[in-house]
Amino acid sequence: MAFGRAEVAFEQRSGETRLAHLYQSDPLRVLFPAPGPGEPLTGSLVTTSGGLVGGDSLAVAVRAGSGTSSRVVGQAAEKVYRSAGHDVRIDVELEVADGAWHEWLPQETIVFDAARLRRKTSADVSPQGGFLAGDIVVLGRTAMGERVRDGLVRDAWEVRSSGRLIWSDAFHLDGDFSRYLHARAGLDGAIAFASTVYVGSDAADLLPLARELLSDLTVDEDLRRGATCTCGVLVVRWIDREAARLRDAYGEFWSGFRREIAELPAVMPRLWAI
Repeated sequence: MAFGRAEVAFEQRSGETRLAHLYQSDPLRVLFPAPGPGEPLTGSLVTTSGGLVGGDSLAVAVRAGSGTSSRVVGQAAEKVYRSAGHDVRIDVELEVADGAWHEWLPQETIVFDAARLRRKTSADVSPQGGFLAGDIVVLGRTAMGERVRDGLVRDAWEVRSSGRLIWSDAFHLDGDFSRYLHARAGLDGAIAFASTVYVGSDAADLLPLARELLSDLTVDEDLRRGATCTCGVLVVRWIDREAARLRDAYGEFWSGFRREIAELPAVMPRLWAI
């Protein structure tokens, strides 16, 4: 069993965002590739084991200090393999201070048949901070014809504003997946699902922009997406029967949205294309 932890803190120093704290233990590593022109300071999160098995536990803590501009991205897709009974646990804690901008962008999590995953992402965002985050879950390596029939997938979110809970959500599948994967009130045949979450004082005002960007995507009708806003949290949901199509559309939306709200380049991280 592996028990990895990564801690990253950013601070503003001499008018620039700098790394203030770094702690890492196997199998987690954080690398800092040179950001592209106009991009914020970027940390790349790596799982060196190549995948997770039952009993593994990962914890990630990121703090974006006052006035910083930063992001943490996943180096590659996370794989969660078949379990003999124990759960894989991933706990992510994110903190965004006044005047800070932070992006949390892991690449997709691929869940194998009979895997057991419990993931919780918690964010505490100052009322004067800006936070764009998300995740993608894919059920099986679809390009290889794999199908996921049972196991556990629990993907939970909690968002706080200055310590006060303002939004909580959880996707939960346990046991035999078949009745939920094909139900019209479930995934209706989709094998990939995702969330994009924006937290900021202007979240409600940005809902029309989010819906406009979603409608402008050139995609197949099987990609279903929608946006809503509640209590200062703007949420975009995605499901699709093709993981690659969802991933491409997700990246197109993300890059366009960040350009409009944070005046950042309308591109995804270079790691996204590898």
